[in-house]
Amino acid sequence: MSFAKWIGGALGWSFGGPIGAIIGLALGSFVDNLGDNGSPLIGERQTGRRQQDPYRQRSTQGRKAPERTKSGDFEVSLLILASIIIKADGKQDQRELDFVRQQFTNMYGKERANNAFELFKRVTKQNISMRQVCTQIRQMMDHASRLQLIHFLFGIAKADGLVTEDEVRQIYTMSGYLGISSKDYESIKAMFYNSSDNAYKILEIDKSVSDTQVKKAYRAMAKKYHPDRVGHLGKEHQEGAEAKFRQVQESYEHIQKERGFK
Repeated sequence: MSFAKWIGGALGWSFGGPIGAIIGLALGSFVDNLGDNGSPLIGERQTGRRQQDPYRQRSTQGRKAPERTKSGDFEVSLLILASIIIKADGKQDQRELDFVRQQFTNMYGKERANNAFELFKRVTKQNISMRQVCTQIRQMMDHASRLQLIHFLFGIAKADGLVTEDEVRQIYTMSGYLGISSKDYESIKAMFYNSSDNAYKILEIDKSVSDTQVKKAYRAMAKKYHPDRVGHLGKEHQEGAEAKFRQVQESYEHIQKERGFK
């Protein structure tokens, strides 16, 4: 798959708005060649007519995020947010860059990952408005997919062995802009730290709750983090969501063993 064909055919709503502008700037003069082989230019349909910006239409149209959000939309949103986290501590650690490349390879395969990482390197050179990008993502992407973004970003931050305060602050701010609740944020954050109450944090409950409430919380979190919730993004993202789902199961099993209930 050529770079032009990948970027031209994989994206939906992220052609427009702040994200579309970032992509266009990152690609530079190469954008002029994206019309080859039937691939549309950013902001245009394959017919050659100018595409209306779905980000700007948000106030007059109902949101149908699962139908409009393609795998490529998630992919580009991910690499743009990842570029912000990579620079949060003032430097680009090679381990973090390697983690991004490896994760893209695991999800998309080597060829597609190479294309994505090429765009990622160009995006990291830009000064990006986190608020504008997150606002577009929040308006156009479903909640389950946004949770998956936060999970991936914590993985990047910890790739060098340490999550810095600057990185935590950036992810926390992103979570707010993305419409992620503080409980959901703390749940995902707990998956990357070791502490005695992590199992409870992951299930979004306090240690003082009853066994019945633990079971209820587990059912709710298993539903929230089930891989099928991101099935509309493609198998590659369904598989990525399984890590969160497993940690919910493991947290419940830990509490079961600790309390001795079935």
